[in-house]
Amino acid sequence: MNVKFKDSENDDVFLSYKNDENHADGNHVLIIPIYQGQLLFTNHKIRGIEFPGGKKELGESSEVAAARELFEETGATIKKCNYIAQYRVVRQNGLSFTKDVFMVVVKDVEQQQDYLETNGPLFYNNVYDIPEERKSYLLKDAAILQCLERVMELGFYS
Repeated sequence: MNVKFKDSENDDVFLSYKNDENHADGNHVLIIPIYQGQLLFTNHKIRGIEFPGGKKELGESSEVAAARELFEETGATIKKCNYIAQYRVVRQNGLSFTKDVFMVVVKDVEQQQDYLETNGPLFYNNVYDIPEERKSYLLKDAAILQCLERVMELGFYS
């Protein structure tokens, strides 16, 4: 399924659902992690509460980047990883990007001394349980919310 829409900055967003047979080739990753029946978020020091993710490093596959970003931002390790979507944001300013989205079942979460740009992991039953004033703008992004809906449609989370 392919969906096109405008984001809050009036940029074009192209979202397509994927599966593990597709090749993840974006330059950013987003992880929707589930741990013991709850959604796992990270508390970004500047933006607020959001799903873990970030840019791929040179030579890194999207799957490796997802595992690295998840661990760096939350201390979590992956038990199972599914490629569920990819979206491309075509920005009017020319700084377009493509993001691979993974649904992850978390094996465990280890306390870290430093979570780099975040304050570590947070757990919620639902994105709507997070106070609006604490949400990152990313948790209000239509593409990310549609990816969360896809996770639920696929039966990974209810």
